[in-house]
Amino acid sequence: MTLPLPQPASLDATDRALLHLLACDSRATYQELGHAVRLSANAAAERVRRLRRSGLIRAYTIDVDRNSLGQPLRALTNIKLREGMSRRQFEDGLLELPHVMAAAHTTGEYDYELTIGCREPAELEEIVDRLKEHHGVREVNSRIVLRDVPLDRLRILEHPTTRRTASNGTACA
Repeated sequence: MTLPLPQPASLDATDRALLHLLACDSRATYQELGHAVRLSANAAAERVRRLRRSGLIRAYTIDVDRNSLGQPLRALTNIKLREGMSRRQFEDGLLELPHVMAAAHTTGEYDYELTIGCREPAELEEIVDRLKEHHGVREVNSRIVLRDVPLDRLRILEHPTTRRTASNGTACA
């Protein structure tokens, strides 16, 4: 049984539509947003400002294609730190590793999960060696990402029984 997710009281269908539109194109103008949701540009702008003030919209970002940067291989890498290695020291050391695309401090068997981008398996091996030699890593478990599963990042905004799928138009083109 799937429990319904709590919804912010002030989030209506127009707000959800605006969030979907901005997730697909954060550079959309208020004129374009308003046209898509049948509001004036000023009304769309005020709604977006309200969503920002509420903290629901925290930032507008870009999605960089790692293939274009020559890093077609991506690995999910679990890390166990050596005894005595502080989290702060490890996390500060990650700033020296531009191949680390994301890092999460986790519960369970491993201390961290890193997302690493690189050209080829040999480069991944070099990065893992560097983590072990210079960054206090005791154990590493890496898996290479074969492909991403396309999921609508904003599906959390919809009730599970009314959730729409990419096949009927909610995902970005």
